[in-house]
Amino acid sequence: MSAPAGSSVYALLTDGTAIEIRPARPEDFAAVQDMHATMSPDNLYLRFSSMSRIAAEREARRICREPGPDHAALLAVLDGEVVGCGAWELAGDGPQSAEVALAVADDMHNRGVGTLLLEHPVSLARGRGVRTLIAETLTDNTLMLQVFANAGLRAHRTLEDGVYILRFPLPAGEGDADLDTYREAVAGRERSADVASLRRVLTPASVAVIGASRRPGSVGRAILRNITDGGFPGPVYAVNPGAAELDGVPCVPSAAALPEQVDLAVIAVPAAAVPGVAEDCGRCGVKALAVTASGLDGAARAKLLGICRRHGMRLVGPASFGVVNTAISLDATFAARHPRPGAAGLALQSTGVGVVLLEHLSRLGVGISTFVYLGDKDDVSGNDMLVWWESDAATKLAVLYLESFGNPRKFARTARAVGRAMPVLTVNAGRSAAGLHLAAARAAAAATPQLTRQALFEQAGVIATANLGELLDTTALLASQPVPAGPRVGVVSNTRSGGVLAADACGDAGLQVTRLTGQTQQALRDLLPPWAAVAGPVDTTAVAAPGLFRRCLELVGADPGVDAVLALTATAATSHLVPEVAAARLPVPIAVAVMDQVEAVRLLPGPDGDSPAVPAYAYPESAARALGHAARYGTWRARPPGTIPDLDGLCQDRARELIAGFLAATPQGGWLPREQTRGLLGCYGLSLAGSITVTTADAAAAAAARFGGPVALKADVPGLVVRRTGAGAVLLDLHGADEARRGFRSLQQTFGDRLAGVIVQPMITGGVEVKVSVLEEQVFGPLVLFGLAGATAEVLADRAARLAPLTGSDADDLIRSVRGAPLLLGPPDAPAAGLAALKDMLLRVSQLADDLPQITELDLSPVIVRPDAALAADARIRIQPAEPADAYLRQLQ
Repeated sequence: MSAPAGSSVYALLTDGTAIEIRPARPEDFAAVQDMHATMSPDNLYLRFSSMSRIAAEREARRICREPGPDHAALLAVLDGEVVGCGAWELAGDGPQSAEVALAVADDMHNRGVGTLLLEHPVSLARGRGVRTLIAETLTDNTLMLQVFANAGLRAHRTLEDGVYILRFPLPAGEGDADLDTYREAVAGRERSADVASLRRVLTPASVAVIGASRRPGSVGRAILRNITDGGFPGPVYAVNPGAAELDGVPCVPSAAALPEQVDLAVIAVPAAAVPGVAEDCGRCGVKALAVTASGLDGAARAKLLGICRRHGMRLVGPASFGVVNTAISLDATFAARHPRPGAAGLALQSTGVGVVLLEHLSRLGVGISTFVYLGDKDDVSGNDMLVWWESDAATKLAVLYLESFGNPRKFARTARAVGRAMPVLTVNAGRSAAGLHLAAARAAAAATPQLTRQALFEQAGVIATANLGELLDTTALLASQPVPAGPRVGVVSNTRSGGVLAADACGDAGLQVTRLTGQTQQALRDLLPPWAAVAGPVDTTAVAAPGLFRRCLELVGADPGVDAVLALTATAATSHLVPEVAAARLPVPIAVAVMDQVEAVRLLPGPDGDSPAVPAYAYPESAARALGHAARYGTWRARPPGTIPDLDGLCQDRARELIAGFLAATPQGGWLPREQTRGLLGCYGLSLAGSITVTTADAAAAAAARFGGPVALKADVPGLVVRRTGAGAVLLDLHGADEARRGFRSLQQTFGDRLAGVIVQPMITGGVEVKVSVLEEQVFGPLVLFGLAGATAEVLADRAARLAPLTGSDADDLIRSVRGAPLLLGPPDAPAAGLAALKDMLLRVSQLADDLPQITELDLSPVIVRPDAALAADARIRIQPAEPADAYLRQLQ
């Protein structure tokens, strides 16, 4: 997750330069005073309505106070020098209003310093319950007025004695339209700055290779040769203290001797030497590094990143294979061959996968636009590359191989935005226990569970394939054919058995084999022998005359019930059919299984330059899986983006007070008592089924009589997780006072002195039992899980997950994603269970989890979903101390 607001972070200015934003400290007084002292008289006047240096000194003392609950101040630091200050302080008209003031050094205007110093105090203030920020500025201070106007915050402006007083209502929680507007403005600034910073990596004007050896075949020498052989047009330098030149490239003795104008330095030295070389690069003005060395431990990696941050350098790696941009003939890798220019952008953490993809995508003719081997991914990440590709006209599809996620919420929203313009593909690697363990080794942290990764990919519209071959198959399809509008496939084969295999493969891939319209069937009968099958799948028979197969493909592709066509040719004797497939002109995408071809996948060129290539696979299963991925992506892209709803009846402040009170009494955290659990859920409009807690057998009998029907008894045992099937803690379907009394005594006998009480509830009959849960993932934040309740469902692991906060579409997907969904949806002619009520419950649980990071675990189980309602029978909530984090705050990971 993102760092807590108010901690020291780095963020990007508009020109891509990294700058530190950190809290002011008393020892910063001299530096803050010096910044104000060097401000021009005009700038001083605009800031303080006075040219007095005394006002600047007072401001420096105010900024550098010890932080407190009623005020905070932040500094912008570049190359060790304070270049801006931003502070807020509670106003006199109440604890929900604060005054904000900004100052920027003269030589840093128009670079985005003031905007960052506004965004970060906004985040701090919102986290402390401030609802309105107030700023005062002279009417002549056009630069500061522009900062406020472009911030994305709604402003109320009044003019008093030549001073504008601006009031900014700070956006409330999720679902607030003002919050969406503000976040979009922040995200737009972040994308622009990110692209600017990556220009030094991907479009450098000059490149240096540090560690270029005389020994042929060494990593540094191979990179240098690839740069020169690839035709990079800018200056290239090599660092080798014992050579005057290598491969026609002039050498300098050390990184410190590099010319100032070097944009990108590729460091190919042993791991122990990397930090020193990076420091030299920073001092001589290098703008970006790609580090090939692997084996740097955590301390060395942190030191390297700190050097890059201090000097404003972007870092690819360490353990990087290098970078490629075919548009400028840059190949700064040690690959054996130059990649073919093309449409795919690649960002990978695996050298092996990178080499394979470069080779295969070049062979297929898909080609590469840009390639970044991220390595340990300490700085430049998949998020950065998605932003780059979104702005790059040459990139038509994005391919990722990631073993870890530094900022998964940012990844989700970035991939979701990019996915609207181009397909984003990845391999869902680490699905096995052994694979997950190995993937975690690079991240030096706990591996991301499969369910969490799946939730991330599905919410973001990322095409996640099961293996590398499937990734290549799907990439070949999406690089050559349009995206299918839906899952309906017209199958055309020249053998009946091929049609059978194709139909089965389509079913396995989640596709529907279309039954063709009567008009299409008749047109096919007019062309084919009487024994041909024309309803779908179409069997043209093996004796189809030349030209007929192509005509059949075009007829099936024109059928109104077809979203894509899958063609099959099954024997070498009919190899003339392959050119017919490539020559067919269809209004929908097409893939073909050429079952006698050697290659797993290839692209058949179209009949002319304007026709798309056709992906040809060796097996129908490969073609169907690729079409299945493409069809699901097309359905996702066609659906309007979901929105986080504005829920009514929320009492967020009361919920925060309740949690603060619990943690004040129990600083280490723990399970909320039942009544506090009920109260916290009530703050979000969530209710539990009626219950009575009793401590005697007679009270249990009385409670059962009061409910007047069959009841359930649940043991209230501190520390015991009560489940319907476990520990004998739940007794169901007890009738009358006597059975309730005996049930109480049975629980008392089972748990003895540990029994704090017994909860008596009426049995809720009818409906479908489900479970709604929340788990707080350390990196990903709150994860909302949904599935059927009960022992069988848990054994089958029939559950789905989404990252909070949920949109309305996310909630719908959760309900429909589990295998038991038909029990909730019901048959077409019968009323469905209370889906609206269940969806509302999921959205409220999501909001609760997103608002309150102290919730580490939440279970509503069972939830009884009936046609008229969704009612939670029981709940448990675990609370732990936690600092709120702003996932939308602009900061480098």
